[in-house]
Amino acid sequence: MHWITESLPIIWVALGVVLLLYLNMRVKLNSVLALLIVAVLVGILNGLPLMDVVASVKKGLGGTLGSLALIIGLGAVLGKLMVDSGAAQRVATSLLNKFGVKYVEWAILIVGAIFGISVFYEVAFIILAPLVISIAIEAKIPYLRLGVTMVASATMAHSIFPPQPGPTALVEAYGADMGMVYILGIVVVIPAVICAGIILPRFLRKLDRPVPPLLKKPKEFTNEEMPGFAISLIVPLIPALIITGTTILDLFIDKGTKFYEIVNFFGSAEISMLLAVLVAIYVFGIRVGRTMPEIMKSFSGAIEGIAMIVFIVGAGGAFKQIILDSGIGNYIAAMMQNTSVSPLIMAWVITAMLRIATGTGVVSAITAAGIVGPLITTFDVNPVLMVLATAAGSNTITHVNDASFWLFKEYFNLSIKDTFKTWGLLLFINSIVGLGVVLLLSLFI
Repeated sequence: MHWITESLPIIWVALGVVLLLYLNMRVKLNSVLALLIVAVLVGILNGLPLMDVVASVKKGLGGTLGSLALIIGLGAVLGKLMVDSGAAQRVATSLLNKFGVKYVEWAILIVGAIFGISVFYEVAFIILAPLVISIAIEAKIPYLRLGVTMVASATMAHSIFPPQPGPTALVEAYGADMGMVYILGIVVVIPAVICAGIILPRFLRKLDRPVPPLLKKPKEFTNEEMPGFAISLIVPLIPALIITGTTILDLFIDKGTKFYEIVNFFGSAEISMLLAVLVAIYVFGIRVGRTMPEIMKSFSGAIEGIAMIVFIVGAGGAFKQIILDSGIGNYIAAMMQNTSVSPLIMAWVITAMLRIATGTGVVSAITAAGIVGPLITTFDVNPVLMVLATAAGSNTITHVNDASFWLFKEYFNLSIKDTFKTWGLLLFINSIVGLGVVLLLSLFI
Protein backbone atom coordinates (compact mmCIF):
# COMPACT_ATOMS: atom_id res chain seq x y z
CA MET A 1 0.00 0.00 0.00
CA HIS A 2 2.87 2.35 0.85
CA TRP A 3 4.43 1.67 -2.57
CA ILE A 4 1.15 2.57 -4.30
CA THR A 5 0.94 5.85 -2.38
CA GLU A 6 4.51 6.75 -3.32
CA SER A 7 3.85 5.88 -6.97
CA LEU A 8 0.69 8.00 -7.23
CA PRO A 9 2.44 10.94 -8.99
CA ILE A 10 3.54 8.67 -11.84
CA ILE A 11 0.17 6.89 -11.90
CA TRP A 12 -1.65 10.22 -12.32
CA VAL A 13 0.66 11.26 -15.15
CA ALA A 14 0.21 7.88 -16.85
CA LEU A 15 -3.57 8.20 -16.55
CA GLY A 16 -3.31 11.74 -17.86
CA VAL A 17 -1.40 10.55 -20.92
CA VAL A 18 -3.98 7.77 -21.49
CA LEU A 19 -6.76 10.36 -21.27
CA LEU A 20 -4.84 12.59 -23.69
CA LEU A 21 -4.71 9.72 -26.18
CA TYR A 22 -8.40 8.94 -25.70
CA LEU A 23 -9.43 12.56 -26.24
CA ASN A 24 -7.20 12.82 -29.31
CA MET A 25 -7.85 9.47 -30.98
CA ARG A 26 -11.40 8.51 -29.98
CA VAL A 27 -13.16 11.77 -29.14
CA LYS A 28 -11.19 13.59 -31.90
CA LEU A 29 -10.76 16.57 -29.58
CA ASN A 30 -8.31 19.23 -30.70
CA SER A 31 -4.84 18.74 -29.17
CA VAL A 32 -4.92 22.20 -27.54
CA LEU A 33 -8.09 21.41 -25.56
CA ALA A 34 -6.95 17.86 -24.79
CA LEU A 35 -3.59 19.03 -23.42
CA LEU A 36 -5.17 21.77 -21.29
CA ILE A 37 -7.81 19.41 -19.85
CA VAL A 38 -5.18 16.79 -19.00
CA ALA A 39 -2.81 19.38 -17.52
CA VAL A 40 -5.49 20.71 -15.16
CA LEU A 41 -6.64 17.22 -14.17
CA VAL A 42 -3.10 15.93 -13.47
CA GLY A 43 -2.35 19.01 -11.38
CA ILE A 44 -5.49 18.53 -9.27
CA LEU A 45 -4.93 14.78 -8.82
CA ASN A 46 -1.36 15.45 -7.65
CA GLY A 47 -2.65 17.70 -4.88
CA LEU A 48 -1.75 21.12 -6.26
CA PRO A 49 -4.04 23.86 -4.85
CA LEU A 50 -6.58 24.94 -7.46
CA MET A 51 -5.14 28.43 -7.93
CA ASP A 52 -1.65 26.94 -8.20
CA VAL A 53 -2.95 24.77 -11.04
CA VAL A 54 -4.14 27.90 -12.84
CA ALA A 55 -0.81 29.63 -12.14
CA SER A 56 1.15 26.63 -13.49
CA VAL A 57 -0.92 26.51 -16.68
CA LYS A 58 -0.39 30.25 -17.24
CA LYS A 59 3.31 30.02 -16.46
CA GLY A 60 3.84 27.01 -18.72
CA LEU A 61 1.84 28.36 -21.63
CA GLY A 62 3.18 31.92 -21.36
CA GLY A 63 6.77 30.88 -20.74
CA THR A 64 6.81 28.46 -23.65
CA LEU A 65 5.17 30.82 -26.12
CA GLY A 66 7.25 33.74 -24.88
CA SER A 67 10.40 32.01 -26.05
CA LEU A 68 9.08 30.02 -29.03
CA ALA A 69 6.20 31.85 -30.73
CA LEU A 70 8.42 34.41 -32.45
CA ILE A 71 10.92 31.79 -33.67
CA ILE A 72 8.22 29.45 -34.98
CA GLY A 73 6.36 32.33 -36.67
CA LEU A 74 9.44 33.79 -38.33
CA GLY A 75 10.53 30.31 -39.44
CA ALA A 76 7.18 29.78 -41.13
CA VAL A 77 7.41 33.18 -42.86
CA LEU A 78 10.90 32.37 -44.14
CA GLY A 79 9.68 29.09 -45.63
CA LYS A 80 6.61 30.72 -47.22
CA LEU A 81 8.73 33.44 -48.84
CA MET A 82 10.96 30.72 -50.32
CA VAL A 83 8.00 28.83 -51.76
CA ASP A 84 6.15 31.87 -53.13
CA SER A 85 9.24 33.34 -54.82
CA GLY A 86 10.44 30.15 -56.51
CA ALA A 87 13.56 29.95 -54.32
CA ALA A 88 12.46 26.54 -53.06
CA GLN A 89 12.12 25.27 -56.62
CA ARG A 90 15.52 26.74 -57.53
CA VAL A 91 17.33 24.93 -54.69
CA ALA A 92 15.71 21.59 -55.49
CA THR A 93 16.14 21.61 -59.27
CA SER A 94 19.68 23.05 -59.25
CA LEU A 95 21.05 20.48 -56.82
CA LEU A 96 19.42 17.64 -58.70
CA ASN A 97 20.77 18.90 -62.03
CA LYS A 98 24.30 19.20 -60.62
CA PHE A 99 24.34 15.69 -59.13
CA GLY A 100 22.91 13.93 -62.18
CA VAL A 101 21.05 10.62 -62.40
CA LYS A 102 23.86 8.49 -60.95
CA TYR A 103 24.00 10.39 -57.66
CA VAL A 104 20.41 11.56 -57.60
CA GLU A 105 19.74 9.98 -54.17
CA TRP A 106 22.47 12.09 -52.58
CA ALA A 107 21.06 15.22 -54.16
CA ILE A 108 17.61 14.40 -52.78
CA LEU A 109 19.17 13.73 -49.37
CA ILE A 110 20.67 17.23 -49.34
CA VAL A 111 17.52 18.89 -50.68
CA GLY A 112 15.37 17.05 -48.11
CA ALA A 113 17.61 18.18 -45.25
CA ILE A 114 17.60 21.82 -46.40
CA PHE A 115 13.82 21.88 -46.66
CA GLY A 116 13.43 19.94 -43.41
CA ILE A 117 15.32 22.71 -41.61
CA SER A 118 13.85 25.72 -43.37
CA VAL A 119 10.14 24.96 -43.85
CA PHE A 120 7.46 22.94 -42.07
CA TYR A 121 7.47 19.26 -42.90
CA GLU A 122 4.14 19.22 -44.72
CA VAL A 123 5.28 22.16 -46.88
CA ALA A 124 8.58 20.41 -47.66
CA PHE A 125 6.73 17.23 -48.62
CA ILE A 126 4.25 18.97 -50.90
CA ILE A 127 7.06 20.87 -52.66
CA LEU A 128 9.42 17.92 -53.07
CA ALA A 129 7.11 14.96 -53.76
CA PRO A 130 6.07 16.02 -57.30
CA LEU A 131 9.69 16.87 -58.07
CA VAL A 132 10.87 13.47 -56.80
CA ILE A 133 8.29 11.68 -58.95
CA SER A 134 9.20 13.62 -62.11
CA ILE A 135 12.94 13.01 -61.56
CA ALA A 136 12.34 9.31 -60.92
CA ILE A 137 10.42 8.99 -64.20
CA GLU A 138 13.19 10.75 -66.12
CA ALA A 139 15.94 8.68 -64.43
CA LYS A 140 13.94 5.43 -64.79
CA ILE A 141 14.14 4.83 -61.01
CA PRO A 142 11.15 3.69 -58.90
CA TYR A 143 9.69 6.92 -57.52
CA LEU A 144 9.07 5.33 -54.11
CA ARG A 145 12.79 4.64 -53.71
CA LEU A 146 13.55 8.34 -54.07
CA GLY A 147 10.50 9.19 -51.96
CA VAL A 148 11.89 7.21 -49.02
CA THR A 149 15.22 9.04 -49.39
CA MET A 150 13.55 12.44 -49.45
CA VAL A 151 11.28 11.76 -46.46
CA ALA A 152 14.08 10.19 -44.37
CA SER A 153 16.19 13.32 -44.76
CA ALA A 154 13.40 15.88 -44.34
CA THR A 155 11.86 14.25 -41.24
CA MET A 156 15.19 13.84 -39.44
CA ALA A 157 16.28 17.42 -40.13
CA HIS A 158 12.83 18.65 -39.13
CA SER A 159 13.03 16.77 -35.82
CA ILE A 160 16.61 17.74 -34.88
CA PHE A 161 17.26 21.31 -36.00
CA PRO A 162 15.80 24.62 -34.78
CA PRO A 163 13.89 26.75 -35.76
CA GLN A 164 11.44 23.85 -36.15
CA PRO A 165 8.98 23.81 -33.18
CA GLY A 166 10.02 20.46 -31.59
CA PRO A 167 13.78 20.98 -31.28
CA THR A 168 13.33 24.68 -30.46
CA ALA A 169 11.02 23.72 -27.58
CA LEU A 170 13.54 21.12 -26.37
CA VAL A 171 16.42 23.62 -26.42
CA GLU A 172 14.35 25.89 -24.18
CA ALA A 173 13.10 23.09 -21.91
CA TYR A 174 16.56 21.60 -21.28
CA GLY A 175 18.48 24.89 -21.27
CA ALA A 176 20.76 23.64 -24.06
CA ASP A 177 23.10 25.67 -26.26
CA MET A 178 21.38 26.03 -29.63
CA GLY A 179 24.64 26.35 -31.53
CA MET A 180 25.89 23.04 -30.12
CA VAL A 181 22.57 21.45 -31.05
CA TYR A 182 23.32 22.41 -34.66
CA ILE A 183 26.92 21.19 -34.49
CA LEU A 184 26.25 17.85 -32.76
CA GLY A 185 22.94 17.53 -34.59
CA ILE A 186 24.83 17.27 -37.89
CA VAL A 187 26.85 14.39 -36.42
CA VAL A 188 23.58 12.63 -35.50
CA VAL A 189 21.67 13.39 -38.70
CA ILE A 190 24.26 12.28 -41.28
CA PRO A 191 24.51 8.56 -40.35
CA ALA A 192 20.79 8.38 -39.59
CA VAL A 193 19.67 9.68 -42.99
CA ILE A 194 22.28 7.62 -44.84
CA CYS A 195 20.97 4.45 -43.16
CA ALA A 196 17.29 5.30 -43.66
CA GLY A 197 17.53 7.20 -46.94
CA ILE A 198 20.32 5.52 -48.90
CA ILE A 199 20.82 2.01 -47.48
CA LEU A 200 17.22 1.09 -46.55
CA PRO A 201 15.70 1.63 -50.05
CA ARG A 202 18.16 -0.90 -51.46
CA PHE A 203 16.61 -3.61 -49.27
CA LEU A 204 12.96 -2.68 -49.80
CA ARG A 205 10.95 -4.75 -52.28
CA LYS A 206 8.07 -3.90 -54.63
CA LEU A 207 9.03 -0.23 -54.98
CA ASP A 208 8.34 -0.14 -58.72
CA ARG A 209 4.75 1.10 -58.86
CA PRO A 210 2.55 3.02 -61.30
CA VAL A 211 2.95 6.78 -61.05
CA PRO A 212 0.34 8.01 -58.52
CA PRO A 213 -2.06 10.88 -59.21
CA LEU A 214 -0.60 14.04 -57.68
CA LEU A 215 -2.77 15.50 -54.96
CA LYS A 216 -1.36 18.98 -55.21
CA LYS A 217 1.19 20.40 -57.58
CA PRO A 218 2.89 23.66 -56.61
CA LYS A 219 3.28 26.50 -59.09
CA GLU A 220 6.15 25.96 -61.50
CA PHE A 221 8.37 28.99 -61.98
CA THR A 222 10.34 29.80 -65.10
CA ASN A 223 14.11 30.17 -64.88
CA GLU A 224 13.80 33.96 -65.16
CA GLU A 225 11.25 34.19 -62.34
CA MET A 226 13.37 32.36 -59.75
CA PRO A 227 16.16 33.93 -57.65
CA GLY A 228 19.71 32.56 -58.05
CA PHE A 229 20.78 29.22 -56.59
CA ALA A 230 23.42 30.48 -54.13
CA ILE A 231 21.18 33.11 -52.57
CA SER A 232 18.22 30.69 -52.45
CA LEU A 233 20.38 28.22 -50.53
CA ILE A 234 22.10 30.66 -48.17
CA VAL A 235 19.13 32.78 -46.99
CA PRO A 236 17.14 29.96 -45.30
CA LEU A 237 20.33 28.78 -43.61
CA ILE A 238 21.21 32.25 -42.20
CA PRO A 239 19.91 31.47 -38.67
CA ALA A 240 21.84 28.17 -38.52
CA LEU A 241 25.02 29.84 -39.81
CA ILE A 242 24.80 32.79 -37.39
CA ILE A 243 23.92 30.69 -34.34
CA THR A 244 26.64 28.13 -35.06
CA GLY A 245 29.17 30.90 -35.75
CA THR A 246 28.28 32.54 -32.43
CA THR A 247 28.86 29.29 -30.55
CA ILE A 248 32.30 28.94 -32.14
CA LEU A 249 33.21 32.61 -31.53
CA ASP A 250 32.21 32.31 -27.86
CA LEU A 251 35.10 29.89 -27.40
CA PHE A 252 37.58 32.68 -28.20
CA ILE A 253 36.08 35.82 -26.66
CA ASP A 254 35.73 36.84 -23.02
CA LYS A 255 32.31 36.92 -21.40
CA GLY A 256 31.19 40.31 -20.12
CA THR A 257 32.88 42.28 -22.92
CA LYS A 258 30.93 44.52 -25.29
CA PHE A 259 32.02 42.40 -28.25
CA TYR A 260 30.66 39.27 -26.53
CA GLU A 261 27.34 41.05 -25.94
CA ILE A 262 27.06 42.16 -29.58
CA VAL A 263 27.99 38.74 -30.95
CA ASN A 264 25.44 36.95 -28.75
CA PHE A 265 22.77 39.56 -29.51
CA PHE A 266 22.96 38.79 -33.22
CA GLY A 267 23.53 35.11 -32.45
CA SER A 268 20.29 34.75 -30.52
CA ALA A 269 17.64 32.65 -32.24
CA GLU A 270 15.16 35.52 -32.33
CA ILE A 271 17.47 38.14 -33.86
CA SER A 272 19.08 35.73 -36.34
CA MET A 273 15.62 34.63 -37.52
CA LEU A 274 14.49 38.25 -37.82
CA LEU A 275 17.57 39.08 -39.90
CA ALA A 276 16.92 36.09 -42.17
CA VAL A 277 13.30 37.17 -42.72
CA LEU A 278 14.34 40.78 -43.50
CA VAL A 279 16.90 39.52 -46.01
CA ALA A 280 14.28 37.15 -47.49
CA ILE A 281 11.75 40.00 -47.85
CA TYR A 282 14.24 41.79 -50.07
CA VAL A 283 15.84 38.84 -51.90
CA PHE A 284 12.70 36.70 -52.34
CA GLY A 285 10.32 39.63 -52.66
CA ILE A 286 11.39 43.09 -53.76
CA ARG A 287 14.37 41.91 -55.79
CA VAL A 288 12.29 39.45 -57.87
CA GLY A 289 9.63 42.07 -58.61
CA ARG A 290 7.03 41.31 -55.95
CA THR A 291 5.16 44.24 -54.42
CA MET A 292 5.11 44.82 -50.68
CA PRO A 293 1.39 43.91 -50.41
CA GLU A 294 2.16 40.60 -52.17
CA ILE A 295 5.07 39.95 -49.79
CA MET A 296 2.92 40.76 -46.77
CA LYS A 297 0.24 38.37 -48.08
CA SER A 298 2.86 35.61 -47.92
CA PHE A 299 3.80 36.84 -44.42
CA SER A 300 0.24 36.73 -43.07
CA GLY A 301 -0.48 33.43 -44.83
CA ALA A 302 2.49 31.84 -43.09
CA ILE A 303 1.39 33.09 -39.67
CA GLU A 304 -2.16 31.86 -40.22
CA GLY A 305 -0.82 28.47 -41.25
CA ILE A 306 1.09 27.90 -38.00
CA ALA A 307 -1.37 29.47 -35.52
CA MET A 308 -2.64 26.06 -34.41
CA ILE A 309 0.91 24.69 -34.06
CA VAL A 310 1.82 27.64 -31.81
CA PHE A 311 -1.17 26.96 -29.56
CA ILE A 312 -0.39 23.24 -29.41
CA VAL A 313 3.17 24.06 -28.37
CA GLY A 314 1.85 26.44 -25.71
CA ALA A 315 -0.63 23.88 -24.35
CA GLY A 316 2.18 21.31 -24.30
CA GLY A 317 4.20 23.80 -22.26
CA ALA A 318 1.32 24.08 -19.79
CA PHE A 319 1.25 20.28 -19.33
CA LYS A 320 5.03 20.25 -18.95
CA GLN A 321 4.83 22.93 -16.22
CA ILE A 322 2.18 21.01 -14.31
CA ILE A 323 4.47 17.96 -14.36
CA LEU A 324 7.39 20.05 -13.09
CA ASP A 325 5.36 21.85 -10.39
CA SER A 326 3.89 18.56 -9.19
CA GLY A 327 7.41 17.27 -8.54
CA ILE A 328 6.87 14.26 -10.80
CA GLY A 329 10.12 14.80 -12.66
CA ASN A 330 12.07 14.91 -9.41
CA TYR A 331 10.27 11.77 -8.23
CA ILE A 332 11.31 9.92 -11.40
CA ALA A 333 14.86 11.23 -11.01
CA ALA A 334 14.96 9.93 -7.43
CA MET A 335 13.67 6.53 -8.59
CA MET A 336 16.41 6.35 -11.22
CA GLN A 337 19.27 7.06 -8.80
CA ASN A 338 19.65 3.34 -8.19
CA THR A 339 19.17 2.24 -11.78
CA SER A 340 21.65 1.72 -14.59
CA VAL A 341 19.28 2.95 -17.32
CA SER A 342 20.78 5.90 -19.15
CA PRO A 343 18.63 9.07 -18.93
CA LEU A 344 19.29 9.48 -22.66
CA ILE A 345 17.63 6.11 -23.31
CA MET A 346 14.79 6.96 -20.94
CA ALA A 347 14.24 10.28 -22.73
CA TRP A 348 14.14 8.46 -26.08
CA VAL A 349 11.80 5.69 -24.86
CA ILE A 350 9.30 8.06 -23.23
CA THR A 351 9.27 10.38 -26.25
CA ALA A 352 8.95 7.50 -28.72
CA MET A 353 6.03 6.01 -26.78
CA LEU A 354 4.28 9.38 -26.69
CA ARG A 355 4.92 9.93 -30.41
CA ILE A 356 3.49 6.51 -31.29
CA ALA A 357 0.50 7.20 -29.07
CA THR A 358 -0.27 10.80 -30.03
CA GLY A 359 1.11 10.99 -33.58
CA THR A 360 2.52 14.44 -32.86
CA GLY A 361 6.26 15.03 -32.60
CA VAL A 362 6.05 18.42 -30.87
CA VAL A 363 3.61 17.23 -28.20
CA SER A 364 5.62 14.07 -27.49
CA ALA A 365 8.91 15.98 -27.28
CA ILE A 366 7.74 18.74 -24.97
CA THR A 367 5.76 16.34 -22.73
CA ALA A 368 8.78 14.03 -22.38
CA ALA A 369 10.99 17.03 -21.59
CA GLY A 370 8.78 17.85 -18.61
CA ILE A 371 9.05 14.27 -17.34
CA VAL A 372 12.79 13.67 -17.79
CA GLY A 373 14.10 17.24 -17.49
CA PRO A 374 15.17 16.90 -13.83
CA LEU A 375 17.39 13.93 -14.79
CA ILE A 376 19.87 16.40 -16.32
CA THR A 377 21.02 17.65 -12.92
CA THR A 378 20.58 14.30 -11.14
CA PHE A 379 22.82 12.48 -13.60
CA ASP A 380 24.90 15.42 -14.85
CA VAL A 381 23.86 14.77 -18.46
CA ASN A 382 24.82 17.16 -21.26
CA PRO A 383 21.61 19.11 -22.12
CA VAL A 384 22.49 19.08 -25.83
CA LEU A 385 22.58 15.28 -25.85
CA MET A 386 19.23 15.20 -24.05
CA VAL A 387 17.80 17.45 -26.78
CA LEU A 388 19.12 15.13 -29.49
CA ALA A 389 17.97 11.92 -27.76
CA THR A 390 14.48 13.33 -27.21
CA ALA A 391 14.35 14.69 -30.77
CA ALA A 392 15.34 11.27 -32.13
CA GLY A 393 12.52 9.73 -30.08
CA SER A 394 10.02 12.21 -31.52
CA ASN A 395 10.92 11.00 -35.03
CA THR A 396 10.08 7.35 -34.48
CA ILE A 397 7.56 5.08 -36.23
CA THR A 398 4.01 6.46 -36.43
CA HIS A 399 0.66 5.12 -37.56
CA VAL A 400 -2.87 6.19 -38.46
CA ASN A 401 -3.05 8.94 -35.81
CA ASP A 402 -0.31 10.91 -37.59
CA ALA A 403 -1.30 13.33 -40.37
CA SER A 404 2.09 12.82 -42.04
CA PHE A 405 1.40 9.07 -42.24
CA TRP A 406 -1.66 9.79 -44.38
CA LEU A 407 0.16 12.41 -46.43
CA PHE A 408 2.80 9.82 -47.39
CA LYS A 409 0.21 7.06 -47.93
CA GLU A 410 -2.21 9.05 -50.08
CA TYR A 411 0.33 11.02 -52.10
CA PHE A 412 2.27 7.89 -53.07
CA ASN A 413 -0.97 5.90 -53.42
CA LEU A 414 0.00 3.10 -51.00
CA SER A 415 -1.94 0.67 -48.84
CA ILE A 416 -1.67 1.03 -45.06
CA LYS A 417 0.45 -2.15 -44.99
CA ASP A 418 2.91 -0.77 -47.56
CA THR A 419 2.98 2.58 -45.77
CA PHE A 420 4.17 0.81 -42.62
CA LYS A 421 6.82 -1.02 -44.65
CA THR A 422 8.19 2.24 -46.06
CA TRP A 423 7.24 5.29 -43.98
CA GLY A 424 7.17 3.37 -40.71
CA LEU A 425 10.45 1.56 -41.30
CA LEU A 426 12.37 4.63 -42.44
CA LEU A 427 11.28 6.60 -39.36
CA PHE A 428 12.17 3.73 -37.03
CA ILE A 429 15.66 3.42 -38.54
CA ASN A 430 16.12 7.20 -38.39
CA SER A 431 15.21 7.17 -34.73
CA ILE A 432 17.25 4.12 -33.67
CA VAL A 433 20.40 5.20 -35.49
CA GLY A 434 19.97 8.72 -34.10
CA LEU A 435 19.80 7.38 -30.55
CA GLY A 436 22.81 5.14 -31.18
CA VAL A 437 24.92 8.09 -32.33
CA VAL A 438 23.84 10.14 -29.30
CA LEU A 439 24.88 7.31 -26.97
CA LEU A 440 28.26 7.15 -28.73
CA LEU A 441 28.68 10.90 -28.32
CA SER A 442 27.87 10.56 -24.61
CA LEU A 443 31.03 8.49 -24.17
CA PHE A 444 33.11 11.54 -25.12
CA ILE A 445 30.96 14.51 -24.04
